[in-house]
Amino acid sequence: MRYRFEEDSLGKVQIPAEAYYGIGAFRSKELFQITKHGLCRQMIKAFSVIKKSAAKANLDLGLLPADVAEAISLSCDEIINGRLHGQFVTDVIQGGSGASMNSNANEVIANRANEMLGGEKGKYNFVNPKHVNLGQNTGDVVLLAGKITTIRLTKKLLAEAKKLYNSYFDKINEYNLKNFDSTLGDELSSFAHALERDMKRIEAALNGLHEIGVSNAHEDEETGNRFINKFIKYLSTHSGENFYLTKNIFDNGRNLDAITWISSALKIMSADLAKVATDLVLIAKEGKITIPQKIEETSSPVIVEMVRQVSYYIMGNDLTISRSVEGGELEGNIFYPIIFACMFEIINLLRRTCRTFREKVIEILIVNI
Repeated sequence: MRYRFEEDSLGKVQIPAEAYYGIGAFRSKELFQITKHGLCRQMIKAFSVIKKSAAKANLDLGLLPADVAEAISLSCDEIINGRLHGQFVTDVIQGGSGASMNSNANEVIANRANEMLGGEKGKYNFVNPKHVNLGQNTGDVVLLAGKITTIRLTKKLLAEAKKLYNSYFDKINEYNLKNFDSTLGDELSSFAHALERDMKRIEAALNGLHEIGVSNAHEDEETGNRFINKFIKYLSTHSGENFYLTKNIFDNGRNLDAITWISSALKIMSADLAKVATDLVLIAKEGKITIPQKIEETSSPVIVEMVRQVSYYIMGNDLTISRSVEGGELEGNIFYPIIFACMFEIINLLRRTCRTFREKVIEILIVNI
């Protein structure tokens, strides 16, 4: 394998010649080998959306040459479309409020953009990480990337929850329970209505994530304010979300209640799912329904055990998020990495649980008429 050398205030390091990440990400990778889990794909894409929006805003203000801004934008597009994700090598849990995640994104995008313009990786002949990070505050970027990722992952969860919601009524209609057995029909519809409340609660909580704070990181205040307005406009366009600037940037950074709200709403959904799973077993014991075993020997009690374990796991993650939000100091919070690691895990666990519960319990459920 060929290598190149890069240098910072701590000295020189040897990096694979073909790597798009640089010395900042390399040092973080060496230091934080905690979970051995990298950033989730949606988080990587979120960083790229942010960097693309910033490049376009800086181009409009004449702060970046057109070729540099275009190369950065094209590099971000490649990452958004799934390329270079393996170059994001920092651990999901790290110190410094997630600064290494931001550095990793800056380096990968800069090296790819530099390559597009004829430069060499690690040389930053035409584009360097400072160009990619121009006008941005690291804490703002990490928090914003976490919010974008949370929104996107949660929308996927809600789509899966909607399928589960519909499956309850499909079962009612399949056996004509409204007319034949109103009690069982009412029980199944009550499960659906509880899930509907959960989805509405989560949707309401998501709205709070669209309020964002963007610090003025430019030296000139007027330029900084113009950058912020343009950045939010481009961010909304490229993310597909209607983001708007907070009225009080200190409050938005200091109080992460929108994050604890969505976490709490997700926790309630997991608890409701566990309750439904338990109740279905009791109904089965009464002889009203049968949940056939699958080829994999998957039966209702096993699924119930799984759903309840997921619920307990999510409750632990919710507690970690709450304590980490509480642990912030003034408008800063060093716990962004663990907050979002737990948040993304909650959402993905819930999405998979909804799908498994629908496919291996509700859809194969037999009503004993």
